[in-house]
Amino acid sequence: MPSEVVKMSRFLESLFEYSAAKKKQLSFYRNLGKSGLKVSNVGLGTWVTFGAQITDEMAEEMVTLAYDSGINVFDTAEVYAGGKAEIVLGKILKKKGTWVTFGAQITDEMAEEMVTLAYDSGINVFDTAEVYAGGKAEIPPKIFFALAEAYRYAQGSSNSSVSGEMTHQELRFPRYMEEIVRAFTHVINQGWAMYWGTSRWNAMEIMEAHSVARQFNLIPPIAEQAEYHLFQREKVELSMPELYNKIGIGTMTWSPLACGILTGKYDDGVPIYSRAATKGYGWLKDKILCEEGRRQQSKLREVAGIADKLGCTLAQLSIAWCLKNENVQCVLLGAASVDQLYEDIQALQVIPKLTPPILADLDKVLGNRPTYKKEPRDR
Repeated sequence: MPSEVVKMSRFLESLFEYSAAKKKQLSFYRNLGKSGLKVSNVGLGTWVTFGAQITDEMAEEMVTLAYDSGINVFDTAEVYAGGKAEIVLGKILKKKGTWVTFGAQITDEMAEEMVTLAYDSGINVFDTAEVYAGGKAEIPPKIFFALAEAYRYAQGSSNSSVSGEMTHQELRFPRYMEEIVRAFTHVINQGWAMYWGTSRWNAMEIMEAHSVARQFNLIPPIAEQAEYHLFQREKVELSMPELYNKIGIGTMTWSPLACGILTGKYDDGVPIYSRAATKGYGWLKDKILCEEGRRQQSKLREVAGIADKLGCTLAQLSIAWCLKNENVQCVLLGAASVDQLYEDIQALQVIPKLTPPILADLDKVLGNRPTYKKEPRDR
């Protein structure tokens, strides 16, 4: 067989294997609502840890593990560690230069995952695209949540192109809704971001934002970030599916382990090095030690028994349970070490084990499955 034919055959074989691997990896992503943008179904958060609990070296190891695992969502905020968290993240991404692109500036390496941070007032947005040599985009950009103003400074670039922005609850003032929607529309029209979303908004406020956008021909939000875990279910399970069906709003959730409560570490009280023992987290300690908190710990012992039967940890079961909800596109993880993050990522392997009978057993133990309240009929 001519050498050219052999080379071509090997090339096609390698290309096939590469394509198969990429397709397998893409199953790790979900569309964010009805927007067509894809996010990894787990992301890495920086609350408490980056710039505070862990060293910058540990933070870099965790970001590297997350990225190498296919994660393209990194969450931070200007208030985390007094602003240090976003600076640490920005420096890491600056160091990982081959990960990052500004606007159309990309590397020529075939199908490299590119990442762009986007500014928000408390949530971060990344934009990732698979690209071929020469910079031709292969698939639509992927949206991520992160804060990028500090990142721009860390990159030393004042004209960075960004992918999206999300507004936190603190920016939510009903009488200023038009100004908020106009502001984010301006940001997108200027090319500073591609999309915007909300965090900790209720259904009425999100609907109002869409109504304002429709009325004035502005750009509406595409996603909401909400708390969701075994003990916090109502908003994500009742309100968000309705918003998805009506206006295509996507859902990204945070605190799948309820600030560590769902790891089982607080079963015998508050460990000295736990988050609840950290300065400024007295509210968490009170939540754990109150009567309702002790009842939750009692239920968790039964949930831990279910986890043992599935061959996973309580934390992995809790994360997998969140991801089992088809209306959740991304779950943000928090970890204090590389080993902990690796263990949490393995929760993805638990999802197929959550069969209807297992989910029913969990609902029976928890006793908190939300239901729609029936309005009383007029007689």
